[in-house]
Amino acid sequence: MTAIFKRETKSYFTGMIGYVVIAVLVAFIGLYYSANCLVYGSPDFSSVLYSTTIAMLFVLPALSMRSFADERRNKTDQLLLTSPITIPQIVLGKYLAQLAVFAVPMLLACLMPLLLSAFGEVLLAGAYATLLAYFLLGAACIAVGTFVSVLTENQIIAYLATFGLLLVSYLMEDIQTLFTTGSTMAFIIFSIALVVIAVLVGLVCKSLTVGCGTFCGGAVLLILVFQMRPTWLLNGLNSVLDALALFAPFRDFVGGMFSLSSILYYLSVVGLFLFLTGQALERRRWN
Repeated sequence: MTAIFKRETKSYFTGMIGYVVIAVLVAFIGLYYSANCLVYGSPDFSSVLYSTTIAMLFVLPALSMRSFADERRNKTDQLLLTSPITIPQIVLGKYLAQLAVFAVPMLLACLMPLLLSAFGEVLLAGAYATLLAYFLLGAACIAVGTFVSVLTENQIIAYLATFGLLLVSYLMEDIQTLFTTGSTMAFIIFSIALVVIAVLVGLVCKSLTVGCGTFCGGAVLLILVFQMRPTWLLNGLNSVLDALALFAPFRDFVGGMFSLSSILYYLSVVGLFLFLTGQALERRRWN
């Protein structure tokens, strides 16, 4: 894992991607820091980080797009998969290299609250708690991008797909208001999701029968719930949409509240998508 970590980290700085990611993030954070804290004299560093979350949508997909897609494009993925290291070591090595690049602007941002405290009273505990949440938010976004990268050999597709997923997650709270009109809309959404799940199960199992059986069984259960407990569908849909709102838990820290559940949420997202990345690699190894 150490060898992969060193190789990947070096590759980000051999080219321009590492420097561009660091420069753009530092520029965004520095711009809002200068405007909010230095010009207007606000001691609220958390609002600076909140204003720059939109930059993640554009920058972090560029960081994660090449992690596995580049290996497939260069036909070096089979060499990597047949090497005497495990799949988790491959995934963690590449993921930690991306985190190392992302950590550089975060370390520079750690100096900003200290500079403010030299000229006035600043709540350092709140500022650094928000920095921790910001880093974990970025780590979750990178994990999503890493999973997308393992699914394609085209870096542009990986970038656009990751950007699209993060954009939907960024707008999820606004999107959620569109699906609160009743249980009928929830039934339609779950029906579409069931079709997608059935297709994926059929493709994974390479069996039309299994896919059709999954759809039929899920459809019966869905109709029964819709007829007997329609509010369950609406509540379930809202819970799913809440889970997809990746940027929403960060607002707890911006509001001055340390949320342990938000930290666990981000760690769970990282663990889930790294697990899915490992499973995709494992399937490719045996195919």
